[in-house]
Amino acid sequence: MMQGLHGLRELLARLAARPDALVLELGAGGELLVARVRLVVAALLLLLPLANILGGGSLGETLSGLAGAVTINLLSLLWLQLARGPRRYRWLPFLTTAFDVSVVTLVLAMLAWQHPPAGLNSMVVWCCYTLAIMFTALRGDGRVSVVAGALALLQYGALVIWIITAAASPERLLSSEYGLVTLGAQAQRLTLLGLVTAVTAVIAFRMQQVVLASGHDGLTGLPNRTWLVHRAPALLAEARVQDSSLSLALLNLDGLRRINEQEGEHAGDRAICHAVDVIRGLSGRGEWLVRLGGDELLLVLQQPAGTAWERLDAIRRGLSTLPFLPGRGSTRMHLSFSAGIAAAPGDGRTLAELLRRADRRLRQAKLEGGNRVIARDD
Repeated sequence: MMQGLHGLRELLARLAARPDALVLELGAGGELLVARVRLVVAALLLLLPLANILGGGSLGETLSGLAGAVTINLLSLLWLQLARGPRRYRWLPFLTTAFDVSVVTLVLAMLAWQHPPAGLNSMVVWCCYTLAIMFTALRGDGRVSVVAGALALLQYGALVIWIITAAASPERLLSSEYGLVTLGAQAQRLTLLGLVTAVTAVIAFRMQQVVLASGHDGLTGLPNRTWLVHRAPALLAEARVQDSSLSLALLNLDGLRRINEQEGEHAGDRAICHAVDVIRGLSGRGEWLVRLGGDELLLVLQQPAGTAWERLDAIRRGLSTLPFLPGRGSTRMHLSFSAGIAAAPGDGRTLAELLRRADRRLRQAKLEGGNRVIARDD
């Protein structure tokens, strides 16, 4: 029993935690897909006022419906524009999800204003709650799923209380088309909303775990090449929008082959982990360390080349002051690395261009004896 509660608390804590940058980057694609679907649905809503006037509806109802449909379309266009842009807004998935849920509640309230049973027994409109919640799984963020479900429960629960309380007589809750509104049926719908929320949140959490496993190195826990390929375009686009610099520093540990030959591959792995711990500890905010493979690391810095060179050279000196112990009874060894730096936009505007330029400078650092950082071509 206690283990089950502990596991549930751990799951809730993980769901409440902000996802990894790679998960959010992939989730941005899901946000864009939802924005496009939302715009198509919003465009279809423009047909409803036309159908109302052709069906003999009043001019006032038609104009009100048209105003609502136009407002929804304008907001849908805004959400699409924000989702399509290079900048990633952390609040956007929460805001658009609240918009989706609130639109469903608004439609149900409008139906209930004309005919109370329609507001609570309209399955077609009510099912849009479940669609709004399930679409949050595409964002890859379990927190958004929880927010969507909680908002749907609160809004629909308030709607149920308002309609049933406002009904002057039980006869107003009975309809030949929608049937009888009962508390039992409404409780079942609220329960279903809770279940859909729980399942969607678990699916989103599972997606986060899969993405993290594919985007991170098993030995060091660092982001890997997959993470870099998905994350770098957004970082480069953000740097262009903000007219700032982004530097990539390609690092290669000096003498790792010698450690593997003399002390064994396990000692080589410990050497890599030691270097990673030191570099990560000396890195600052807005700097990401990536393991590309073997003894090759990449440090992403939101700085121009000159400042990046100063930061990396300080890290290189810091690593040399912290010796590494290959194993019991072994002599402590001092590790070092060689590095080449390339900065956008001066050295390139794409990840491939920057990596080629950084690799060229890294090879030059190796040819000059290693244990040095090069940020410019000779």
